[in-house]
Amino acid sequence: MKKVGIICKAGRPEPVDLVKILLPWFEERKCEVFLEVGTAEELGRAGYNQEDIPSRVEMMMVLGGDGTMLSVSRLIGGREVPILGVNMGGLGFITAINKDKIFSVLEQALHGACPVEQRIMLDARVFRESAETGCFTALNDVVINKGALARIIEMETFVNDSYLTTYRADGLIISTPTGSTAYSLAAGGPILYPTLGSVAITPICPHMLTNRPIVLPDESIVRVVLKSASENVYITVDGQVGLKLQQGDVIEVMKSASTAKMFVPSGHDYFDLLRTKLKWGER
Repeated sequence: MKKVGIICKAGRPEPVDLVKILLPWFEERKCEVFLEVGTAEELGRAGYNQEDIPSRVEMMMVLGGDGTMLSVSRLIGGREVPILGVNMGGLGFITAINKDKIFSVLEQALHGACPVEQRIMLDARVFRESAETGCFTALNDVVINKGALARIIEMETFVNDSYLTTYRADGLIISTPTGSTAYSLAAGGPILYPTLGSVAITPICPHMLTNRPIVLPDESIVRVVLKSASENVYITVDGQVGLKLQQGDVIEVMKSASTAKMFVPSGHDYFDLLRTKLKWGER
């Protein structure tokens, strides 16, 4: 691989400092580096709009946290461009590579020796009076939830045209395995191994305590009809984009044709990641 895109977490000096070290390292290996505009300006170099970088490169580097990784995975879309995520944020479930291992992993990646995992993504479409009003792609989750002052909301839910139930809850999370350790986990959902072909539906604070999370095959199409008249109900995708919903809106969620491709260092152990990040076994 000779063409590398780099996107940094905005507003943080640490990623830019790392780019200063990475640039001569890539130059020694005859690699062309494409920087997004903000980082490039700080370094006095030519930059590119973020949305233009994926079509120019063979791999992407993300220097930041899981939030930056989520936005870049959506940015890449269906392109066959793997992502190498370096954790410079907080928890770092997706950006699992630490700074002290970056150069050894990069050497593997450039020579095609670093394994790549494929993670499923979700497409979410919002229909209002039969017309599509919004279309989003998610790596983590699609969430329907209420504003702070809204009452409990009713969501009539179907799986492959079969009626599941009508949730009365603060909201509903439809999660990929990658997103199972994010909002869904906080709401009591299951942890799914990241390469599974599965989708989890997790109600948020359901009125009926017997409404438990459910895991479905990723071929399932989940359709949610908003029955509530509240004006403070929203759909949010990966916690970053979304829109306000209205009574009668239909939200359709299905497996996306796009997948996220992530470099995984040799010897990476997902269960060790869980123990470390979730502090299992600590007292």
